[in-house]
Amino acid sequence: MAQSKYIRFDWAMKRLLRNKVNFGVLEGLLTTLLGERITIQKLMENSIEDSQDKFSFANMIVTNEKQETFWIEIQNHNEYAYFERTIFDISQCLYNYITSKSNCYKVRKVYSVNIVYFTLGHGTDIVYHGKTEFRGIHNGELLELSPFQKQTFKVNEVSQLYPEYYILKVNDFNRVAKTPLEEWIYYLNTGDVPEGASAPGLEEVKERLKLDRMTKTELDAYYRHLDNIVILRDNIFTEREEGRAEGRAEGRAEGRAEGRVEGERIKQLEIARNLKKLGLNTEAICQATGLSLQEVEGL
Repeated sequence: MAQSKYIRFDWAMKRLLRNKVNFGVLEGLLTTLLGERITIQKLMENSIEDSQDKFSFANMIVTNEKQETFWIEIQNHNEYAYFERTIFDISQCLYNYITSKSNCYKVRKVYSVNIVYFTLGHGTDIVYHGKTEFRGIHNGELLELSPFQKQTFKVNEVSQLYPEYYILKVNDFNRVAKTPLEEWIYYLNTGDVPEGASAPGLEEVKERLKLDRMTKTELDAYYRHLDNIVILRDNIFTEREEGRAEGRAEGRAEGRAEGRVEGERIKQLEIARNLKKLGLNTEAICQATGLSLQEVEGL
């Protein structure tokens, strides 16, 4: 893993971005991602424990001036059930705001921002966005809010009431950054800021997340973190390659077994043809070769 002069985002999430003076970094990421200015008001207490290895997992919950909630999570470790766990996390986050059925209308808008450093699902894009819409199964019509609901909830679309999900597959980014969002993906992937970057928040990265601002103790812990990530990725790669090798070996073994079976069948058919030429009756040929009546008659 190449070294840069800036602190990686996943480490900063655990150690630095929880400090209000560094909120500008997170605000820049969210502003770039959502296309509207986001100002973080406060960091919320996270009731969901980081149950995984500390170097592979980090999350944070913040709110903005509109009382919208952002669940931000970073994960380095491969997890096949990541989609399902994301649903659980956001459901629990929503549950914390609903204490009774009577105040359901007060539920906050929640955004789930997932930065993953592993192959998640099957797709070629680097950023995915998901939201909830309801469409008629007969005419494809989009279900809309009534004027009263728009006034009460202060939103224009049903999807604005439901959680929205963003997945940033940063490991798959391997080109020159040309847009503000790509500049952010580049930093998330490499830990470096591209030359001439103008995306909101990256100036704060260059100012506040410099390696030379860390103490020796902090640097030692940070480099251990980088080593752990390298080891984690090597383990994942090794497991994947071993699985492929086992699959190839099993495939070759199955191929040899199938070849033997096919060879035996060819021999049986050849023997049956010869016996048929000698005038042996069909039933006797079946008994001698193990072929079925239909197979012998078809020769």
